Amino acid sequence: MKNIFKIGAAALCCSSMLLTGCIEETFPTNAATDEQVSASSKALEALLWAMPAFLNNFATVSSDYAYDWGYGSMMHIRDVLGEDMSIVESSYDWYQSWAYNTTNNEDYARAQFIWNYYWKFVQTTNNVVKAIDPETASETNLGYLGIGHAYRAFAYLDMARMFEFLPNDAVSGINAAGNKVDSLTVPIVTHLTTETEAGDNPRVDRNEMFEFILSDLDIAQANIAKAKRLSKTMPDLAVVYGLKARLYMWVENYDSARVYARKAIDLGGYRPTTEAEWLNTTSGFNDLATASWMWGAQQMKEDDVVQTGILNWTSWMSNETTYGYAAAGPMAMVGVDFYNKISNNDFRKLSWKAPAGHVLDGKNTYIDDELGATLPEYVSLKFRPASGNATDYNVGSASAYPLMRIEEMYFIEAECAAHADAAEGKALLESFMKSYRAPKYTCMATDQAAVIDEIFFQKRVEFWGEGLNFFDYKRLDKPVTRAYDGSNFATVAQFNTTTRPAWMNFCIVRTEKMSNKALMDYENPSTVGCYDDNE
Repeated sequence: MKNIFKIGAAALCCSSMLLTGCIEETFPTNAATDEQVSASSKALEALLWAMPAFLNNFATVSSDYAYDWGYGSMMHIRDVLGEDMSIVESSYDWYQSWAYNTTNNEDYARAQFIWNYYWKFVQTTNNVVKAIDPETASETNLGYLGIGHAYRAFAYLDMARMFEFLPNDAVSGINAAGNKVDSLTVPIVTHLTTETEAGDNPRVDRNEMFEFILSDLDIAQANIAKAKRLSKTMPDLAVVYGLKARLYMWVENYDSARVYARKAIDLGGYRPTTEAEWLNTTSGFNDLATASWMWGAQQMKEDDVVQTGILNWTSWMSNETTYGYAAAGPMAMVGVDFYNKISNNDFRKLSWKAPAGHVLDGKNTYIDDELGATLPEYVSLKFRPASGNATDYNVGSASAYPLMRIEEMYFIEAECAAHADAAEGKALLESFMKSYRAPKYTCMATDQAAVIDEIFFQKRVEFWGEGLNFFDYKRLDKPVTRAYDGSNFATVAQFNTTTRPAWMNFCIVRTEKMSNKALMDYENPSTVGCYDDNE
């Protein structure tokens, strides 16, 4: 029988939803500290490696919260906010508050976790940037500087897109204080920001944030190739191009986004995942060496998140393990309606267990056939435990997960083309799909809106569970539909929106406003309960 591994009493019970009394330290108003860092090569390398290590940081806020295990948790949060990922109902599901829209306001611990995690991430990147003087640095250290700026841009681009307030069908852009917060993102804190400046540091609009992130990526582009790449956990020039493509997509500069997506492709060294790689029960979506992965996070056996046995990527995303949270109940599934729209000739559909009687029933592959037979219908098989080891968390949880794959660049290129010329965008989509996913694929869309929708749909299939589709939902103003006949979403999560959901505008927490007076009265409106009467 599958059992959750050594969950403590604090994790078994429901956590206190209110923030008061739960948080002992807040970040990051003075994230750029005055602490001086040693200029020795070992010290600098330690700062450098702290950035990929932070992707798997444990207990940023508290070890009492079973979602507090790093960047992979951010990916999972974003995914449960859409309509593509449903979760098997379980009292062990620490993410249900996001799916149920019950904690997206300034007073909740879950909002505090997101805020704290990202700002401590920024602080980690600022430490690298601060330690290197570009005027005197060696070529290698200039390369490290480029890596630091790339990582910082990555963190800020996430925050900008998550916290930016965009119009929706449920909550006004005028907050309770009467202030307009449309298009406001987050404050900017760099390695040069003083404590005084940080204490009166307003949210910047998307234009100012865009320019800041672009400047970081320009520095990264100019320098990152000067240092030998030490691991795929470190970005390279192709990743910088990929981040620029994402940045330009955010502000809907599709011409520039297309240019940088193609630059990333043309650098070479990466190719789309094959069917055999995708469905491999040993190495499927757990291996940095996969040829399509441009950038990834690696959990190590010695990492705290692995040694918890249960608070890590594998515990939540690998449904075939005999340990961890997924094993105890809250397994990630594909939404039924979404699944039904995927072509049966597309091998990616085998990422989820086919329902009984379906044409794909019996076609799925499992690490253990006996265990596979007990899994619920529609459950994910995409993310395998490392080495296909479903029983030993020391091995299975020492896994990798992707941050950027080359396939994203193909989809960006196709969508960008479609915004200018629907026929060209359609041709690019068909070329990719026929070459790499479904040889018999034909895009039936004819007008521009329909072609863009089809690209969006195929991108959702491609990146299910990878934390990326949220950004397209929000950018393209796409509604979420969870209430329909045969829905496998929990009843309390069955909201249907007519625009991007209001809950995709993340809230800044109250504790930060106490430290940064410029944020007072400029928080995003709470979305809790805003769809309770939804039919």
